[in-house]
Amino acid sequence: MKHIKLIVVGKIKEPFWADAAEHYRKRLGHSIKIQECIVKDGNAKLPNAERNAEEGERILAALGPADIPICMDEHGKTYTSVKFAHFMEDISMDGNRIPCFIIGGAFGLAPAVLAACRHKISLSPMTFTHEMARVLLMEQLYRADAILRGSPYHHE
Repeated sequence: MKHIKLIVVGKIKEPFWADAAEHYRKRLGHSIKIQECIVKDGNAKLPNAERNAEEGERILAALGPADIPICMDEHGKTYTSVKFAHFMEDISMDGNRIPCFIIGGAFGLAPAVLAACRHKISLSPMTFTHEMARVLLMEQLYRADAILRGSPYHHE
């Protein structure tokens, strides 16, 4: 893993989540280049489906041709940390392509975004705020890197 992209809906508003995300960004930054693309939340005055579609258009526009879109979705595949590390290792072998993790807003991801993703991953069958999901994903990315490097951060 040399490069990872995150496409996320909305800025982190709670300072403690922002601090936690920055903590893992710094730790990851020692070995992996992280590009974060924050797309604007959909219009809160719109019905949920329309708001979701608006966010979806912004997400799809942020995808680059080298990106391998990976949706974070409660209905996605679940991994142990070790298996996730091996998934990251395998996906990183895909030439010059970049794993691109997508986290939706308050109402999840638009159907068009889910359809565009080759991979769907669930952090848990439970639902988390998108701020919490961002921190959990960052920690698991750091843990995966540590596993692949043989670092003592992860232990069984």
